[in-house]
Amino acid sequence: MLTLRLTKDLLKDMKTTPAEDINAAPFLSWHVNIYNLNKRKHIVFVNDLTRLAIIIDGIRTGQLERLKDKFLLTFRDYLLQEGVDESLINRYLVNGAEVVISKTNNRSVLGTMKEVTWFIEDDFNDNIERLKWLNRTIHKPIDYMEPISYFKESLWDHKNYNTV
Repeated sequence: MLTLRLTKDLLKDMKTTPAEDINAAPFLSWHVNIYNLNKRKHIVFVNDLTRLAIIIDGIRTGQLERLKDKFLLTFRDYLLQEGVDESLINRYLVNGAEVVISKTNNRSVLGTMKEVTWFIEDDFNDNIERLKWLNRTIHKPIDYMEPISYFKESLWDHKNYNTV
């Protein structure tokens, strides 16, 4: 089960109510927030375990299903561009076939999300290039590793798919 932990602002924007106390594996849990980048509304997703960041745009108020679909599509495209084996991506997505909406619960992940959204303007022509740059930024909570490297390592470990 894939858990999307939306901030209060995004819950309000998506006009949805969260499920209560979802206990999900950190590898299958993502904190999600809304922010402005290049004067357009974007949605940023940060993985709880690896701090991998995915950014999408083109989502309007109340389009929760579109948000889920576009996230999964962008996630798949990005990992393929990073050279991740498609069978590993499919295994991750099968484990996260069901998507549940919840509230944020980890201040450390929110802090990382704030770092990811530090820039309000950039000059990337392509979102994949933006993600490649962002996910090569080291973070203290993951022992100063790059999120993409840690995510690739974590895909192989079956323990990461188990609920805590």
